[in-house]
Amino acid sequence: MHIAVLYLKGCPNHRPAVERLQKVLAQEGLPAEILEIEVRDQSEAERLKFPGSPTIRINGQDIEVAARSGATIGLACRRYPGGLPPEQMIRRALREEQGGIAP
Repeated sequence: MHIAVLYLKGCPNHRPAVERLQKVLAQEGLPAEILEIEVRDQSEAERLKFPGSPTIRINGQDIEVAARSGATIGLACRRYPGGLPPEQMIRRALREEQGGIAP
C-alpha cells in the first residue's frame, strides 16, 4: 500500500495528521511506509492536484471522496472537521483500498 502525505511547510496540522494516520494504521494492523511530500509552489500544487495541507493519499486516492475530483487546487490549509482528517475517514479509505468497502 502506497501512502503519501502532502503538506505545506509550516502547516500546523501536518505532523498531527501523520501521527493520526500512524495510529489508525497500527489499529488496523497495517504496516505501511508513509511518504511525506512538501509542496513548495503553485506549479507543484497544480502538478500534484493538491487541494491543501495536509492531504493524505492512499494508492494515489485522496482519503476524502469529495476531493477526488481535483476541483480545488492551491497553496492553502485544508479544512477538516476538527482541523485534522478524522480517524474514520482514514480508516474507511484504508479499507476501501484493500477492497473492503466502496467509496
